[in-house]
Order: sequence, then C-alpha cells, then structure tokens
Amino acid sequence: MKWPTMTAAAMLVAGLTLTACERSPQPEPLSETAGFALPEPISNNAVAVADGPEGPTLYSFNGLKAGKTWKDTSNAAYACVIATQSCKAIAPVPVPEGRLASAAVTVAGKIYIFGGYTVAPNGDEVSAPEVFAFDPAMGRYEAQTDMPTPVDDTLAVPYQNRFIYLISGWHDEGNVSVVQMFDTQTGAWTEATPFPGTPVFGHSGGIAGDSIIVSDGVASIFADGKRKFVPAKLTWRGDIDPRNPTQITWRGVNAHSGMAKYRMAAIGDEAGQRIIFAGGGDNPYNYDGIGYDGVAAKPSGGFFAYDLKTDQWQELGRLAEPSMDHRGLAKAGGEYYILGGMDSEQKVTDRIVKFRISN
Repeated sequence: MKWPTMTAAAMLVAGLTLTACERSPQPEPLSETAGFALPEPISNNAVAVADGPEGPTLYSFNGLKAGKTWKDTSNAAYACVIATQSCKAIAPVPVPEGRLASAAVTVAGKIYIFGGYTVAPNGDEVSAPEVFAFDPAMGRYEAQTDMPTPVDDTLAVPYQNRFIYLISGWHDEGNVSVVQMFDTQTGAWTEATPFPGTPVFGHSGGIAGDSIIVSDGVASIFADGKRKFVPAKLTWRGDIDPRNPTQITWRGVNAHSGMAKYRMAAIGDEAGQRIIFAGGGDNPYNYDGIGYDGVAAKPSGGFFAYDLKTDQWQELGRLAEPSMDHRGLAKAGGEYYILGGMDSEQKVTDRIVKFRISN
C-alpha cells in the first residue's frame, strides 16, 4: 500500500501513528460459508439481527450492488431466516435514492436505520439525515426524528435497550467528532461527550456492558495543499456513566496488531465482555473498492477481539474467504454472520459467512 506523502507536522496534527505491519501467528480458519445467500450481491450494507415472524432473522438494508457505479446504490432490504436458511427481498427502505454507508441497530425488537449517503451522477456525495424504525413483525418502516448532524460511515451502538450512539463519521465535507445520542423511547437527540480521537469515517467497534471500543477508520487531512485520506491506526475506549448516558469517559488504548483497517465488521459480545472485529480493507477507498491513492484495496482474513476485562487484544481465527466493505457484524445464537461485502478482487458478493468463537 502507498502512504500519501505527509510532513511530520501534518502527522502530528492528524494524530496518526504510521505503524509497520506487525505479524503474529494466525489460528487456523474457523469460518465457513453459510448454507444460504443473499438474494443478490450487496456491499456496504447496514446489517442487524431481530426476531422476525419466523424467528431470529438477519436483515440487510441499503448498500451497493454489483455494478459499483452511482447507479448501483440501493435502498433494497433483505431478510434471511436462520431456522430455514432462506433469504428473500422485503420492502425497501422508503427513500427515493439508494444509500451507502448507513448503519442499523436493534433496540427493543425494532431495527433503527441511520443515514448513509447518496451519490449523484456527477459524483457528488451528500450525507442523508433520515432515520427509520423497522418493525420486523409488521414489515413496516416508521420515520423517526432526523439526525441533527447527518452522518454516514459512522459507528452506531445501542445502550440500555433504549439509547443509540452515533460516534464520529463523515458529514458532507469532512469528519466530525460529535457523539449523537438518540432516545428510542422519546425520539429526542442529545449530544454526548465528543469523541476525542482523530475524527474518522469507516471506523468500527461495538459495546458490551457500559464500555464502547472504537477502532481504526480513515482520517481526512490537508497536506501539500491537497485533501488526503489516510488510515487512522487508533483505538479508543469509552466508559459510559449509566446514571447519565450523555457522559462518556474516553481514553486511548493500544491499537491491534498489523495495519489499520477500513470498514471492518464488528459487534459487542456481552457475555464475553469483548468487542469482535472481522475482515476490513487495507487501504482507504471510494465505494468501488479502489483506493483514493489509485491502489485497489485488499480485504483482511482475520477476526479478533478487544477484551474489556484485560484491555488486551485477542487473536481468534481466520476467515476462509477474506472480505471487506462491511457496516456491521451480526450475531444470532452463538454464531457471528457477515452478510455480503467485497472479496479479494473487489467483487461484490452475495455470500453469507459465519463463525463461532469460544468464551
């Protein structure tokens, strides 16, 4: 991968650490391709799990279809029933244009879908403000209060089966540090303690208990008079005050080994008190999988975790098929699922991959 030329001052301003790739022994592959697939290839799609009419169901919303042009941005939605290992198209997200880099979170049985961005024929990208609550039992969407600061490629995590945090992300012309908290019971938005790290988009993370982990993503900097998008090798831990959820105590912690990754699939593991990460790209890229520096991104094949109990990283296993361009990791029962994404040739896939980890 080619790093953009940066002055030492620019690196300090960006708050980035350019770390040589660290190699460590990798466990044997532990993932497998599920016995069912999405109705069509889709990438950069928001995913969530909820109890549907036929039991635990994997859901996919919005994303990018196989053509990978502005015309291939999609508002399609799919439901994959785990018990029957079958997938079908459901009512699309009620927006006139497709959305990329949206986020989905399940709270109190409903799936909340946030933002994303639109792509115009001339390439202009605009962050979308819409929020919808999808009711799996009825198969219907209900509009919610728009985001005060529309963001895409943000990190969305649920808390206390009521609140949802949107952490950093891209807003129209640049990354933002704002942490927006949505109350699903009242529909109100509140700003929580801002994210103190380098503002990023395409970062990943999750929540377990009262603690959030935010890792990697892409920073936007200006160097040599030009905007550059560079990998952000960072990890931050945020500990929430359960009596006042707007208060988050942030602190930097050690980054994972290896290179920074973009759009990993991630989710919190409540029982294990850790955050699980899988896949991700090795080079910041536009929606087509080609890096901003002109070099095609390559997907990662590893999955690993940040242990909140010990503040240490754990290597867990390898994906049989490396993948990238994810907006979340789904968990149902004791298994984790990756829905769609891009493969090693930046090809959009309909594949569903699953793996299981020990506690």
